[in-house]
Amino acid sequence: MGLMDFIKKQFIDILQWTEDSDGTLAWRFPMADMEIQYGASLTVRESQMAVFVNEGKVADVFGPGTYKLTTQTIPVLTYLKNWDKLFESPFKSDVYFFSTRQQVDQKWGTPQPITIRDADFGAIRLRAFGNYSFRVADPRLFHTEISGTRERYSVSDLDGQLRGLVLQNISNAIASSGIPFLDLASNQLIFAQALTTQLAPEFAKIGLKLEVMTVQNVSLPEELQKILDQKIGMGMVGNDMGKFMQYQTAQAIPKFAEGAGSGGGIAGNAMGLGAGVALGQVLAQNLSAGLQGGHAAAAPAAAGVKAEDVMATLEKLGEVKSKGILTQEEFDAKKAELLKKLV
Repeated sequence: MGLMDFIKKQFIDILQWTEDSDGTLAWRFPMADMEIQYGASLTVRESQMAVFVNEGKVADVFGPGTYKLTTQTIPVLTYLKNWDKLFESPFKSDVYFFSTRQQVDQKWGTPQPITIRDADFGAIRLRAFGNYSFRVADPRLFHTEISGTRERYSVSDLDGQLRGLVLQNISNAIASSGIPFLDLASNQLIFAQALTTQLAPEFAKIGLKLEVMTVQNVSLPEELQKILDQKIGMGMVGNDMGKFMQYQTAQAIPKFAEGAGSGGGIAGNAMGLGAGVALGQVLAQNLSAGLQGGHAAAAPAAAGVKAEDVMATLEKLGEVKSKGILTQEEFDAKKAELLKKLV
C-alpha cells in the first residue's frame, strides 16, 4: 500500500451504538471501506453486547464497558490478523451490537382451536392467548443461528417464529406437566409455568432467554367449560359430596321454576312453580342424607318420598356419573339405596 493510499484511507477510532429506536435486537456497525484503527475505543453500554466477526467467524464477544482495542484486548484477532505488523494487515472485521434489554409485551395466541391430549378427556380442542417477554442472552449463538450478517435485525423479524414456537409446544407443555388440563385451565398461573418450563430450553437454543410467560385466557368447548364450572362450584363447597349435590340441586331450581312458568318441563307439568321449589328442597335433603350415609336423617324424609321424586334423583345422579364426578360403583350403591325407598 502506497503512502497516499494510506493517507486517504479512513480509520475508525470509536465504535459504539446509541440505539436510536426500540425493537432492534442486532445492529451491524457501518464499516463501508473504513478500517478499525489500532487502539480504537469500543464502548458497550449497559443492556448491550458487541461481537467481532472476522472472516465469517465470531472472534470475540464484549459485555458492557469501554475497551481500547489492542493486542491485549483482542487476542483472537491478534492471532488471526497479526497485529504486530500494525497496518500491513488491516483490521477489517465486522462489528455487531446486540441489545440485551428485555423485550416486553410480546403477544401469542391460537388463531384456530388446537387439539391436545389429556388423560381425563382424551382429545380436546382449545383456544388461548397471552403475552411473554424475552431478551438476547447469548449473542454469539443468536448471530450464528438467527440474525447473521443482516444490517439490522428487529423483534418484528423474529415475531412469527416465536409465536410458532409457543403454539408448537402448548401440547407438550400440558403433557409433560402431568397436571390434568382442568386444573391448568382453572389456574392460569400454573398453565403459564408449565409453558415456561417447556419453552425456556427452546428459546435458549437460539440464544434467547424467556423471562416472563403469561396466559390471559383459555377458551374451552362448551361441554368442557360446564364441567370446569362444576369443578369450581365444588371447590366453593369443599369436597363433601352431599354439599356438592345440594349445590347442584340449587343450580337446577331456577330451571324447574322456568319450566313451571311456561307450563312445561318436569315441575310445570307436575305441580307448578311452588311445587318445583319444594321438589328441589326434597331432592337436596334426600341426596344429602343418601350420599352422607345418614340413616337417622334419611328416615323422616323417606316417608314422604314419591316415585317421581326418586326417579328425578336417579336421573340427576346419572348426569353426575356421566361427567366423571361419581364412579359406577358409587352410582350403583346410591341407586340401590334410593330404590329401596319405593318398597
